[in-house]
Amino acid sequence: MCEDCGCGDSRIVPVEVHERLLAGNDRTAAHNRAHFRTHAVVAINLMGSPGAGKTALLEATARSFHGSRRLAAITGDLETDRDAVRLRAAGIPAAAITTGSACHLDAEMVHQALHDEIARAADYLFIENVGNLVCPAIYDLGQAANVVALSVTEGEDKPLKYPVMFRRADLVLLTKIDLLPALPEFDVAAVEAALAHVMPVPRLLGLSARTGTGLGEWIQWIERRRTPATSPAARTTPAAERDGR
Repeated sequence: MCEDCGCGDSRIVPVEVHERLLAGNDRTAAHNRAHFRTHAVVAINLMGSPGAGKTALLEATARSFHGSRRLAAITGDLETDRDAVRLRAAGIPAAAITTGSACHLDAEMVHQALHDEIARAADYLFIENVGNLVCPAIYDLGQAANVVALSVTEGEDKPLKYPVMFRRADLVLLTKIDLLPALPEFDVAAVEAALAHVMPVPRLLGLSARTGTGLGEWIQWIERRRTPATSPAARTTPAAERDGR
């Protein structure tokens, strides 16, 4: 199996080919990252299994900001634009990417979606990746942070079973914690211990999109991703002045 994501076979696909593909992706990711910086956008790559609550989280995030921040989203699914439709109904401009058989988004897909200009006026761009705990982890999209949604219904062993995903996460959100009373066997401490094994700097935040528990801490975390380069003033300050030229 492919060392990184398990979607290939090293006996068939030479490693150097895989490396060249990732090198091309990384060049486009760097272009995306420059785009986000130019337009003062904080891009967050949101990953997790199907049904982990990614879309519900973004709907709740929009409610929590009460219009104080401009949000946009790119959603990835094999088929349909249902997640994008939900987000638009929640007041988040959203572009949908249908990948067909691809199990992840890559930098070029995100780059093409940016042609819709949904991110140009946004403070935050959420890239809701294809539901998968394997392949999305290895593709740089130009994001400022990686966030993984892990629902309490998935079990506490996922970080140990899918370590690459959690190793590259800046934050893990334990979602649907309102269901914990119905899941007495679920051990939050076991999740924390598993993350301690795989994350260089373990960060776990429990929340419920339904009740709002933990959303305040989530908003604080993403607000801390903002830098002087992504401040509202940076939008109206010429680049030469921001760079001291």
